[in-house]
Amino acid sequence: MPDGNGSSPVNPLLLALGFASLWTAVASPLAHLDHHLLTAHMVQHLVLMIVAAPLILSGVRPARLEPLRVISAHPVFCWFAGTFTVIVWHIPAVFDLALRSHFWHAFEQASFFLAGMLFWWPVIQPLRHAETNWSVPLYLFFATLPCDALSAYLVFCGHIVYRPYLSGSGHFHLSPLEDQALAGALMWVSVTFAYLIPALFVTARLLTATGSRTAEVGAL
Repeated sequence: MPDGNGSSPVNPLLLALGFASLWTAVASPLAHLDHHLLTAHMVQHLVLMIVAAPLILSGVRPARLEPLRVISAHPVFCWFAGTFTVIVWHIPAVFDLALRSHFWHAFEQASFFLAGMLFWWPVIQPLRHAETNWSVPLYLFFATLPCDALSAYLVFCGHIVYRPYLSGSGHFHLSPLEDQALAGALMWVSVTFAYLIPALFVTARLLTATGSRTAEVGAL
């Protein structure tokens, strides 16, 4: 329901969940495992981009996100912002830089969160105003493809991609190669569900609306 100013109200539950997941990614004990396990590092990325960002975006009043609306004027820009961030930070040299430097690690985490806010904007804003169209399912479907390719590479390549994890201390009895395969599989499954479930929801809504309009026309 809109508030007295005609804008959607803050949703305290979504905001609380969003900030709790943000804290989990950057300040909880999980945050201290990311230099030892690629899986923990991958969980950080996923929580920041596909959990914290959409929850906070859904929970805050749209009027407070006006700067984000101006930046994300076109869905293509938002799509490339999300995809580019994921791909670039998984280039081995760039990934290693974030592991060696506190500054670049913090910058990496911030960029995943901000890219997540941009990426989810063209999905969540139309849903808020019941203005979704077929571009949303296509937007989400095509976003899975680069992530699927990266995930499959990590799972099946058969060698360690990120050399700092070669000296892993066997946390949770995982070898470095097992850790890498688990991280890739986690990304593969999580992104697929996080992107395709909303795509299916929007598709069902659009098909229902189309069916209703067709029935109305047939009744005339």
